[in-house]
Amino acid sequence: MASKYASVNPATGELVQGFETISDADADDALTRAYEAYLDWRTVDLKERAAVVGRVADLFRQNATELAELMTLEMGKPVTQARGEIELSAAIFEYYATKGPDLLTDEILDIAGAGRAIVRTAPIGAVLGIMPWNFPYYQAARFVAPNLLLGNTILLKHAANCPQQALRLAEMIDTAGAPTGVYQNVFATTDQVATMIASPQLQGVSLTGSERAGSAVGELAGRHMKKAVLELGGSDPFIVLPGANVDDATSAAVAGRFGNAGQVCTSSKRMIVESSVFDEFLAGFVAKSGQWQLGDPTRADTKLGPMASLAARTDLVEQVEDAVAKGATVHLGGQVPDGPGAFYPATVLTGVTPEMRAYREELFGPVAVLYQVDSVDAAIELANDSPYGLGSAVFTGDLEQADDVANRLDVGMVGLNTTVKSAPDLPFGGVKNSGIGRELGRFGLDEFANKKLVRIV
Repeated sequence: MASKYASVNPATGELVQGFETISDADADDALTRAYEAYLDWRTVDLKERAAVVGRVADLFRQNATELAELMTLEMGKPVTQARGEIELSAAIFEYYATKGPDLLTDEILDIAGAGRAIVRTAPIGAVLGIMPWNFPYYQAARFVAPNLLLGNTILLKHAANCPQQALRLAEMIDTAGAPTGVYQNVFATTDQVATMIASPQLQGVSLTGSERAGSAVGELAGRHMKKAVLELGGSDPFIVLPGANVDDATSAAVAGRFGNAGQVCTSSKRMIVESSVFDEFLAGFVAKSGQWQLGDPTRADTKLGPMASLAARTDLVEQVEDAVAKGATVHLGGQVPDGPGAFYPATVLTGVTPEMRAYREELFGPVAVLYQVDSVDAAIELANDSPYGLGSAVFTGDLEQADDVANRLDVGMVGLNTTVKSAPDLPFGGVKNSGIGRELGRFGLDEFANKKLVRIV
């Protein structure tokens, strides 16, 4: 039986609406339309493509209330946080509409031989985006906006629990003036995705999701010689060293851990604190974490809503129970609340050791782990002792020391006295099992581009 895309309210467990997957014939037709549309879209004047991208930004802002409410309905994000995501998504489209054309200017090379040489950034064709549920618009925006501007055409397979948002995004891009076939939402199955990647009509694939999904997509892309960008999550360290403003550090760590119910790739998941400030940090962290009370995500004052699904909560509960059974200490939370929905409280653990799942695995929910270390070297060693390498934060009063620590961390992004925050003009991505490639800024334009050399003699 075909899998179904469905809106299920995670605050109540109510099935709102279901959507059938497309047929194999429809999947083939969508890919053909994307390929044929590319042949025209790449020839459209850059200013016209930028205008389409800019109008998408306008539509995000004009429909912000509706879009935020839809996000809250489908994946449980508190509505105030959802509005923030809508504005960030609009800002990404606006950035590429206004700054993107200059980033596509030919680069003149300084060459030793006769004549001139330039590198031209050109599109490559139809590309496929496989998007997650935790930031339904933002993570689509950072793939869609640069590729629309560049002249690629897009097939977008959204997460199965965000179908109404997927349809709404496609509607806005159509309203903005994208020609038929330039952007298509596809409610595709796993097998249909594999067929698309194998097709010569597709030239690249971008996935944001789990390590398991990324490994499968990366293997397929490699087998069929397709460019792949993979953003696969992380277990970000948050390092606190002597001289840090502990009040600032605890506030940043708590917000970084529990925003979006902890369902953030770059969430500060591992607090690594030097011994001389550990007790103060622990007390402040627990006190401030306790202020993140569970509530109705449709209320503007709610900070902590439900997780996106009961299945996601079950996985998190099993990780916490494994840690507690093996000796970890629970300072806050740790108990599933009574009642409907996928709610789980802000939870703080210490005493996590390598034999526990919580040490190696990503905790994709509102659970923080605090570690005490005796030196800067020990903090760096623990931070790097992870299969992931996405973001990180270092809080200290010594910026020279902070810069040294940044150089020694095996991650793609470092915040010094701040957490990693996404912005349209900042590159986003990681190393190790956190993925391959970069998004946003000029880097988002380069991933699915033909960096074409033109030699003139």
